[in-house]
Amino acid sequence: MLEHGGRLLRAARRYGIPLSRWLDLSTGVNPDSWPVPAIPPRAWHRLPEDDDGLVEAACRYYGARYVLPVAGSQAAIQALPLLRPHSRVGVLAPGYAEHAHAWARAGHAVERLPPSELLDQQARFDVIVLIHPNNPAGDTFERERLLCLRDALAIRGGWLVVDEAFMDATPEASLCADTGDEGLIVLRSVGKFFGLAGARAGFVCASPALLRALRAALGPWTLAGPTRHVVQRAFADVQWQAEARVRLSQRSARLAAMLGSHGLTPTAGSAFFQWCCDPRAARLHEALAAKGILVRLFDEPASLRFGLPCDDADFKRLGRGLAEVCA
Repeated sequence: MLEHGGRLLRAARRYGIPLSRWLDLSTGVNPDSWPVPAIPPRAWHRLPEDDDGLVEAACRYYGARYVLPVAGSQAAIQALPLLRPHSRVGVLAPGYAEHAHAWARAGHAVERLPPSELLDQQARFDVIVLIHPNNPAGDTFERERLLCLRDALAIRGGWLVVDEAFMDATPEASLCADTGDEGLIVLRSVGKFFGLAGARAGFVCASPALLRALRAALGPWTLAGPTRHVVQRAFADVQWQAEARVRLSQRSARLAAMLGSHGLTPTAGSAFFQWCCDPRAARLHEALAAKGILVRLFDEPASLRFGLPCDDADFKRLGRGLAEVCA
């Protein structure tokens, strides 16, 4: 299995620091999560029901005509490669590694390419996988260019798969509204923006035929009843969503400025994180962890991804840590 951020229990054991004393910046999850209300007993007692209003709520929130709830976008990432015959697949790199891993494991021919090469060489591929905005490199793409790419792939029976896990802060750039026809598949997650990573809830926006095939592959009850209850209400909380977008933007800008002031000017970033390429990455990661500050380390290229501190106290603690390890 691939390594991911958020392994706080392992870090606590390794460094001998109690969980309560850690500042975990190793994920791109919104640190100020949507306030989960009490969950009615019925949600725990009965099997989930597909006609509970969640699909309609997701269509409204994402602006999509058709959606399929899944157990986090990871479930779709693993299942989609099983729905195609042997294909030539181009995957954005650097980027979320599970995409290339899933397509290769299913027997497809996979190439990982930087954005410019991937888009310029699109004619060589049956499937192109993008992360938009990219994680961790922050790449963004012009909407019209992506739609043209979708059209070119669809003509030859291909797919454009776009992982929009970090799109909620900038919904105007989403392609969800364009997913009703063949050739475009958009993956969404409630884990990052709503801060509900533990709910394991995601949505696939695509054509009805593709969603039927994916649903058959995944089987029934992809989301637990309590998760369906919570997510439907989170989608309806428009005021919280608007306020969250402002907070994320402000915190990300503050984080970028802090990192730059300590000689770690971000290479790229998004509303959810800042990414710093630096040959000292492994040493800085170790030094910060020894102080109870966990960030995400990448080997290729050598880099660190910093998630957002939650409040002034967390920012001050990160600032002290950076001052000590970067000196």
